[in-house]
Amino acid sequence: MPANVEIKARARDVAQLRRRAEELSGSPGCIIAQSDTFFPVPRGRLKLRDLQDGHGQLVFYDRPDSKGPKLSCYAISPTDDPAGLTAVLSQALGVQGTVKKERRLYLVGQTRIHVDRVEGLGDFLELEVVLEEPQTARHGEEVARRLMRELGVREEDLLTGAYLDLLLAGREAPAAEGNGQQSAN
Repeated sequence: MPANVEIKARARDVAQLRRRAEELSGSPGCIIAQSDTFFPVPRGRLKLRDLQDGHGQLVFYDRPDSKGPKLSCYAISPTDDPAGLTAVLSQALGVQGTVKKERRLYLVGQTRIHVDRVEGLGDFLELEVVLEEPQTARHGEEVARRLMRELGVREEDLLTGAYLDLLLAGREAPAAEGNGQQSAN
């Protein structure tokens, strides 16, 4: 099963974060609108990602709900009928919740940098260091920590769990300086 090492953090200053990500990636990034519907499963998380363009992905992932870089094992299956698959899975499994976000994606080496504006929560950063054979989780953690420093992410910004957890808890992520006040171009 493919794996990556990832972190999730509050975005304190989205404009500065984007500038740093653009410098590191050498690109303005690309914008992706996403709606993730989560379904209850016995372990890990299962979501249907609707990319809002007629395509989607069924994604299963399993990772600990802890702060800092963590190993995430995943499987992805593409679909050309995200609405239909969501309907079938909803009938069969029920729905835990839906997360809607606008994501700006930057690629830096083997790392996907996501600057996310999540509906109802605010602005966040995700790093996904995609592990290659024979790299270990430790290597991915080192890459993630280096990028955290380069992007100005502090330990106190790190979050556990998923956006869905914050939404289900009925609480907004604490606002950081400049959070929620800048447009997600």
